[in-house]
Amino acid sequence: QLQASGGGWVQAGGSLRLSCTASGFLFDEYSLGWFRQAPGKEREGVSCISSREGRSWYIDSVKGRFIGSSDGAKKTVFLQMNTLKPEDTAVYYCRPCFVVDYSGNYRVFVYNRFDFGSWGQGTQVTVSS
Repeated sequence: QLQASGGGWVQAGGSLRLSCTASGFLFDEYSLGWFRQAPGKEREGVSCISSREGRSWYIDSVKGRFIGSSDGAKKTVFLQMNTLKPEDTAVYYCRPCFVVDYSGNYRVFVYNRFDFGSWGQGTQVTVSS
């Protein structure tokens, strides 16, 4: 139901654009977010994109560098990643999401009330220094 793509290898300072195509139901009913997991680290939410509101939220570490967007006709959300850093290296996944605002410090969580299927393999992003 969710297919992430667009990862790759770049040097620090470079850019990548991730895409996540969702089934119509998922795209229309839920905000879709990007999550990443680096080797040996816990998974973290990076961004949550609401196509309904035309709004995106970001964690502090990517704010100002990553830009979320969506295309309703294609049922796709995007994550434009600029000024990439080695610490952005991870496997990136997209899932339904929600955001908690801690006084302007946003945290992105997986919305897992329902079974949205497998996380799949995600898309690997590797940033070299």
